[in-house]
Amino acid sequence: MGRKDSVWSLGDGQGPEDLDKPIDSPPRSTLLIESPQSASVPVGGDITFVAKVEAKDLLRKPTIKWFKGKWMDLASKTGKHLQLKETFERLTKIHTFEMHIIKAKDNYAGNYRCEVTYKDKFDSCSFDLEVKGLLNSEGQDDAGELDFSGLLKHREPKQDDTPEVDVWEILKNARPDQYEKIAFMYGITDLRGLLRRMKKIPKEEKKSEAFAKKLEPAYQVDKGGKIRLVVDLADPTVELKWYKNGQEIRPTPKYIFEHKGTQRIMVINNCSMNDDAAYSVAAGDEKCATELFVKGILITCIEAVKTTVNERIELECEVSEEGAQVKWMKNGVEVPTGVRSRYRVKCEGTKHFLVIDDASREDTGTYSVMATGGTSEARIQVDLKPLKVHQDLQDTTVMLGQPIKLLCEISPGNVPGRWYRNGQLVQPNDRINIIHRNKVHRLEIASSSLHDAGDYTFVPEGYSQSLSAKLHIIDPPRVHLDSMNFPDNTVTIVAGNKLRLEIPISGEPAPRVVWMKGERVSFNLFSFHIIFIWSCLFKVILESGQRVRAETYGDQTSLTIEVTEREDTGNYKIVLQNEAGEATASVKIKVVDIPDPPEAPLVPVVGGDWCSMTWEPPKYDGSSPILGYFVERKKKQSSRWMRLNFDLIKETSFEPKKMIEGVPYEVRIFAVNAIGVSKPSEPSKAFTPLAVTSEPTMLVVDDVTDTTVTVKWRPPETIGAAGLDGYLVEYCIEGSKTNSNLLKTNLTEKTRYTITGLTPGCKILVRVKALNAAGASTPRTLQHSILVKEVIEPPKIRVPRHLKQTYTRRVGEAVNLVVPFMGKPRPKVTWLKEGKTIEPTDVSIRNTDCDSIIFIRKAERSHSGKYEMNVQVENHVDTAILDIQIVDLPGPPVCVTIEDVWGGNVALVWTPPKDNGNAPITGYTIQKADKKTMEWFTCIEHYHRTCITITELVVGNEYFFRIFAENMCGLSETATQTKKSALIVKEGLQIKTHDYNDHDFKEAPKFTQPLINTFAIAGYNATLNCSVRANPKAKVIWMKNKIAILDDPRYRMFSNQGVCTLEIRKPSPYDGGMYSCKAINDLGEAQVECKLEVKGQCGPRGELSLPPWVRVCIRV
Repeated sequence: MGRKDSVWSLGDGQGPEDLDKPIDSPPRSTLLIESPQSASVPVGGDITFVAKVEAKDLLRKPTIKWFKGKWMDLASKTGKHLQLKETFERLTKIHTFEMHIIKAKDNYAGNYRCEVTYKDKFDSCSFDLEVKGLLNSEGQDDAGELDFSGLLKHREPKQDDTPEVDVWEILKNARPDQYEKIAFMYGITDLRGLLRRMKKIPKEEKKSEAFAKKLEPAYQVDKGGKIRLVVDLADPTVELKWYKNGQEIRPTPKYIFEHKGTQRIMVINNCSMNDDAAYSVAAGDEKCATELFVKGILITCIEAVKTTVNERIELECEVSEEGAQVKWMKNGVEVPTGVRSRYRVKCEGTKHFLVIDDASREDTGTYSVMATGGTSEARIQVDLKPLKVHQDLQDTTVMLGQPIKLLCEISPGNVPGRWYRNGQLVQPNDRINIIHRNKVHRLEIASSSLHDAGDYTFVPEGYSQSLSAKLHIIDPPRVHLDSMNFPDNTVTIVAGNKLRLEIPISGEPAPRVVWMKGERVSFNLFSFHIIFIWSCLFKVILESGQRVRAETYGDQTSLTIEVTEREDTGNYKIVLQNEAGEATASVKIKVVDIPDPPEAPLVPVVGGDWCSMTWEPPKYDGSSPILGYFVERKKKQSSRWMRLNFDLIKETSFEPKKMIEGVPYEVRIFAVNAIGVSKPSEPSKAFTPLAVTSEPTMLVVDDVTDTTVTVKWRPPETIGAAGLDGYLVEYCIEGSKTNSNLLKTNLTEKTRYTITGLTPGCKILVRVKALNAAGASTPRTLQHSILVKEVIEPPKIRVPRHLKQTYTRRVGEAVNLVVPFMGKPRPKVTWLKEGKTIEPTDVSIRNTDCDSIIFIRKAERSHSGKYEMNVQVENHVDTAILDIQIVDLPGPPVCVTIEDVWGGNVALVWTPPKDNGNAPITGYTIQKADKKTMEWFTCIEHYHRTCITITELVVGNEYFFRIFAENMCGLSETATQTKKSALIVKEGLQIKTHDYNDHDFKEAPKFTQPLINTFAIAGYNATLNCSVRANPKAKVIWMKNKIAILDDPRYRMFSNQGVCTLEIRKPSPYDGGMYSCKAINDLGEAQVECKLEVKGQCGPRGELSLPPWVRVCIRV
């Protein structure tokens, strides 16, 4: 019966004994052929970590990064304490990456990581650095660039009052399923490492509380014998139970239980093979276990075997009893005997066999067989068969694309074998054919490729000897410019940018590459030394250049220009050479840049708010065509430039506008190409926009004599910032065809000029120009020529508008009248008053060529009258009459009498004043005064009649009255008072009351304003109005063609204070008809109606325009 093994369950976790097993991880590309290993270094010492990557299958250099911890990239920490180095060996095609740590500090210790990437491949390796020794105080100031803790913010250490926790003790005492929870709680990141170390710590046996002495780990007894299993209890009162393979044992003659003090004994009598089992005893919650082995099966010894591969091996042993359990072991490990195992076990009675059908060298070892009665072992030695080589593999060199044949001849001929390339098994496919005929083994490849090169090995199956040869694939060098898709093999780059031109190349072995800017270089193909022929036509680019350098990798060569310049433009030649041949290619590099600034612009023409400017294109266009120009301007005193155009100017001329006249300006130019905008040109010379004035206005002939012509004009409407210096009058005789006959007068500042020295009877043309600093304006020319001959002009008096009516002034005011007139020669002016000559002592008169002035310093009423003005030129006379009225205050009324007195009323009557002040009486002012106080109070003002009734007088008082006359000058200086007084007498009054009946205001509806027949225009709102009176208020109903209008959005009805309105919105001819308005209340009803006719609008062809809904109705 088999024993039941104990199992340590971790739940969802992982036990310590499982940590040493390999963990399945996703497949990862293995780029590193040599990884950096963990190491230690003393403080102040140097150490180097090396990582190597094989580049046979890589087209370019892989990318490597060094990290400290999880995130700190060491590429930014290089300096005197850390250096990173890269090298490449062309023969072995291995990239070597080194990290040198110089003068290590104790804070350099920690975990480091190396990561290598190439396209979609990735590989990494972690290693530890241990720094031994203490850091002295002098080195603290130079902690090194690897101490990234200096980047963190410095904080004062805080006092942590929480007690320290021993994670080791917690893990030791915890269950396996709690390991991950504990790691998360205490921040343990390397749980697997802790468990692996915890597994190596010897476990301390816990002292049992139930057992003072437990069972032995194992017991052995002969078959048929007796065995005693003894335990010593710490507490004799504890209940004890015995178990066999987990089943409780009951007392029987075979199993006897004994008690001796604290000892508990189980005796097993007559032991048989069935008693070979696992026994345990339980005392309360504790258990202890043991195993019992029953000896009784004897085993014979197996014999050692020595053979060769591919032979059959059979080990035989014999036991004393049939059915005995036998276990076969190899080097102490049980031999697997499953279905797919190479080992077979068979049993024939008491004989047991271990069979290996096809032996290999791995089968060499010590084999043992185990039974309950003992163990036997023997040594098996498996050697390879001897091999005879008739023809060995030969080193071969093949051109790329040619067929490959590798063959060898061995004996014996029936021995199969395997082909390996660089240690990897070669499998046959469509391209690779493996042939074995008798003693000949042949490997054929139809078309060779670069991947086929390497070390080939043929290993005969079952033999220790192998055949090897090297296969070299050579390929003439090639430059693959077609794959770059460069138009005309030209690369364009903007100046100032970095250019890295990577060109794929091929060739096996790797060709030597030379870049040069020029045309000539010679090669010695036998020694592979490049002999440079220096001349002014080329320049070789070295790999060690600073700004311009050439680099070559396995499958590409690159030209790097850190900062491109204009001088880098040119043809670059690439020369490749290896033992298979030579290849050349040319690449043109074109460095484009912003253009040079143009020269300072010229401003040849300046206007009032504009100027005309021109410039020349820049001397260097940046190797890119000039697309246009930007123009900027600024005031000379300002530093702020303003751009004038947002669309590029294609030409080299421009007219800036909208400048302020009189302000100095400067302009400058920017040239623009596809790369960008150039620097600005030098500013132009300062210029000031100045505009000539507009032409003079209203040029007319003022006077003509036999030898002179007088013209006059008005100033220009627009003068500008340059001001006005004067006028230039030019004239010429009519009939002159050229400007050379123009006669110019002197500059005059007046707007009137007389041309003298003319020939009588000639005709002249006259024009006038306004001059300022900007030049002469456009001339103003008389439309017709002027005949130099004095002309009689009949007189004409131009009476001002205010003198065409009566001219009124008060006494004492001044009179100053100006009456203009016309006429040539100078007219004769005479004044008459009322047909009589005016005395110069009373009225002053002054005459000029064009007007006459009549002046009265202090007017009197005697100056009133009609003044006649006569203007005479030879036989021509013109007359005008002026009516002058001098007014004064009026006199008082002639007589004021009290006509009647009744109740509180007094009737007054008076006569108008004799002197009205030479102006009509405009009203009267009546005042009253109590006889007791004689204080006057105004009763009424501006009263026009000559009789009035004064009311609301106080009964019992006695009143006097007076009246002032009033005209346009004001009230008369004195007033006329009544001679008698008016006494207001109190009379007895008797009030008679009358009976009044309340009026009944109820009324049936009655239209006070009926509806009126109306015409309306289609499309324009129309309204119908009427008014109705009713009490109580009437209900109004509008109807069309005797149909009530209800809830129609085209109609709106209003009613306000009895006025009823119907509004028809945008009527059409269909809305015409009889409209009626009905008013209804409790007393009756009334109705009015009218006819509405809507005239339709005519369309473009004269047809009637109807709304769409009317057209639909007509169609239906």
